[in-house]
Amino acid sequence: MTGGGSDLSRPWLVADIGGTNARFALIDGASGVPRDIQRVRCADYPGPVEAAASYLAGQQAAAGAAWATPRWAAFAVATPVGSDRIDLTNSAWSFSRAESEAALGLDGLLMLNDFEALALSLPGLGPHQLRAHGPLPSGQGTLAVIGPGTGLGVGGLLDTGRGWHAIAGEGGHATLAAADDFEAEILRVVRAEHEHVSAERLLSGIGLPLLYRALAQVRGEAAEALAAEDIGSRGADGSDALCAATLATFCAMLGGFAGNVVLTFGARGGLYIGGGIVPRFADFFFASDFRARFEAKGRFRAYLEAVPTALIVEPYAALHGAAAAIETRLRETGITTNQGSAA
Repeated sequence: MTGGGSDLSRPWLVADIGGTNARFALIDGASGVPRDIQRVRCADYPGPVEAAASYLAGQQAAAGAAWATPRWAAFAVATPVGSDRIDLTNSAWSFSRAESEAALGLDGLLMLNDFEALALSLPGLGPHQLRAHGPLPSGQGTLAVIGPGTGLGVGGLLDTGRGWHAIAGEGGHATLAAADDFEAEILRVVRAEHEHVSAERLLSGIGLPLLYRALAQVRGEAAEALAAEDIGSRGADGSDALCAATLATFCAMLGGFAGNVVLTFGARGGLYIGGGIVPRFADFFFASDFRARFEAKGRFRAYLEAVPTALIVEPYAALHGAAAAIETRLRETGITTNQGSAA
């Protein structure tokens, strides 16, 4: 990473890479918003270098003589980070950060857990980007975010007094707890297939069909071979009673899990729900037992009652967070982030 030679008149490249899709965008420096957003299927490319190169080639062709190749990038990836090697949890992509940086001709390539990036976006989200149960979170204090997507992500954000510090965790793989005998029976059924039943095992896109089948077995009903999208749409519009019961159970269990995350982080500033699953049935979600189960923590009910919860309806929040990570890194290394300036 050459750092000091970066031309900051160039845009930043940001990406949100999940198990199924990757989203790429350009950001025109500090306080910029994602532009020229493009979503690609991960399965269509050998890895993120090829996907990013294809995206940049398209942008260069569209911009013509005005094109400036990015020198800084940040990729939010749906897997733990910390070493040079990145292996996506729910995708075949496996790659080196350093090799990717070199292949794309970058001065700096930051790798963030996707929920680390999502957490970094939280303070900047406005009312039009959120839908709250009651009052909106203030965006201050300790915050937490969960998100059912292909998997189940968890992140935290701490106000250090010198700036925000994101905590990337793997809380989605924590053991899922039952709140009552009904949920205990569901977990018993699932344990016949899986020795460890994590929260992600049921509260995610890959988990919703399993929850549907387990609920059918507990109820003594026949289950169809349905994808998560079908369960969500049939449940939300009420056209299928078993799908509706599956969604109701999903929301209730997600509420209990979310309350656990808040207690673990001490996230009294707010709990945010991200990911691509819940927005598909948002009205159903807000009418569900999510909030009741979120607060149902016995002696700590009053603690949870005071914590606001909100659904993130901004589809590109992680891209904003990735840009915030670049801005922080450049500031820490003494490079001005004012667009048009160079170090």
